[in-house]
Amino acid sequence: MQAIETREAPTPAGHYSQAIVHNGLVYVAGQLPIDPADRNRPPGSIEEQAERTLRNVEAILVAAGSGLDRVLQMTIYITDIGLWGGVNATYARAGLWPPITRAYVALTPPQSPMSVM
Repeated sequence: MQAIETREAPTPAGHYSQAIVHNGLVYVAGQLPIDPADRNRPPGSIEEQAERTLRNVEAILVAAGSGLDRVLQMTIYITDIGLWGGVNATYARAGLWPPITRAYVALTPPQSPMSVM
């Protein structure tokens, strides 16, 4: 197993790696829409928050020698199913369309309208 760390994504809040590579698969830890430069969550629409979160995931994948084009599954936590359309639009712009395997769950930390696991 290989632990992945990059300054291009937020430092984990706990004692875990941003990702682990094992047998050719990259397991990315949960990500929030946090700017790695200043640890702030960007204000704005769900699309802006989804874009920031995807950039964090992508940075970790690139550090692991992979990319968004190789993602098999994401679990997306959102606070309101009404946000689904904005998240889907952002994923489509990122080239993740047709949708990869995703599960939407209406739970997330209260400080953010979304997170990706």
